[in-house]
Amino acid sequence: MLMDPERLDRLMNIAQSSLLPLAKGALLYTIPLAVITFLIGLVIALFTALARLSSIKGLQWTARAYVSAIRGTPLLVQLFIIFYGLPTVGITIDPLPAAIIGFSLNVGAYASEIIRAAILSIPKGQWEAAYSLGMDDVQTLRRIILPQAARVSVPPLSNTFISLVKDTSLASLILVSEMFRKAQEIAATNYEFLLLYTEAALIYWVICFFLSMIQGNVENRLSRYVVR
Repeated sequence: MLMDPERLDRLMNIAQSSLLPLAKGALLYTIPLAVITFLIGLVIALFTALARLSSIKGLQWTARAYVSAIRGTPLLVQLFIIFYGLPTVGITIDPLPAAIIGFSLNVGAYASEIIRAAILSIPKGQWEAAYSLGMDDVQTLRRIILPQAARVSVPPLSNTFISLVKDTSLASLILVSEMFRKAQEIAATNYEFLLLYTEAALIYWVICFFLSMIQGNVENRLSRYVVR
C-alpha cells in the first residue's frame, strides 16, 4: 500500500526539521559525554587494575569488590541510584555530572579487567630483563610493561568506547539533553515515534561506523610494531 502523499510530505518535513536538533544533541552531549567518561574511566581502570595486581590484600579486595559491584548490576540501575537515590540521603547531583559519574565508574570496572589481562599477557621475561638493567618495579611498569599492554588492549578498549557511545542514550532517563532525549522530546510533540527513533538510530550508527573505521586504522598502525 502506497503512503498518502500528504503524510509522506509531513514525514519528510519532520525528518528535515529534527535533523539539526538531533545532530546538536549528538555533538554537544552524546559524543562529549562518551569521550569525557571514557577518559575518566581509563584512569579509574588503570588504578583498579594495578590494585588487583598489587600484593597488598586490602587494595586487592577493594578493587575486586568495586569491579564485582559494577559488573554485577545494570548500568541503568547505577544511574538511577546516583541521580534519584542519593537525593534521599541529602546528596543531590545535577543530571550531567550524575551521568559522568555513572558512566565513568561503569567504564572503569570493565576496562580495568581489559588492562589487567593485557598486563598479565606480557611475558615475565620482560620484567626480568628490566630488573637486569637496574630498573625498579615502577620504572619497569612505566617504561616496559604498560606500553606493550597498551597496544594489546587497544582493540577491546575501542569496542568499549563504541559501546559507551550507544549506552549514553540511557542518560536521557536522568534528564540529560543528549541526542535520544531530543528525539523523545520532538516525538512527544508530533507523535511520530517510529520516524524520530529511527532517525536517532541512524545517527548512532553513523557515529559508530566512523569510530570503527578509526579503530581499524589505529590497529593497523599498531600492528606494524608487532614482531612476526
